[in-house]
Amino acid sequence: MTIGDGTTLLDIDHVHVFVADCAAARQWYARVLGLTPVPELEFWAREGGPLALSNPARTVTLALFEQSESVHRAIVALRVSGADFLAWQRDLSTAPDLAVRRADHAVAWSLYFADPDGNRFEITTYDHATVAAVIADN
Repeated sequence: MTIGDGTTLLDIDHVHVFVADCAAARQWYARVLGLTPVPELEFWAREGGPLALSNPARTVTLALFEQSESVHRAIVALRVSGADFLAWQRDLSTAPDLAVRRADHAVAWSLYFADPDGNRFEITTYDHATVAAVIADN
């Protein structure tokens, strides 16, 4: 069996980018790359979370995390459907050498894990209600 067998990764949802000054970075990404805040996700930034910036087509999204003096690493986030998120959660939990953390982000669910070299990945879905209903039943 292959982990994730039978599930479909839809696309790269976003990439985490660590910045020293989120307000300055917001201006730079708008000026240089044309990326602007994703309106429905701006509440995360107001609550100390990431500021999601995207192009108009929403095909490129960066999540800016303000952190000073830390080791900066990228996290690749892969989007899936709600049903596939549940399948990934089940399958990843069977890997004995993989530490997986699940997070409820109010409008999305995410699974976080790393490869053997410490490169971090996130499986995420915006089918929040679908996943919440199943998790509530368990």
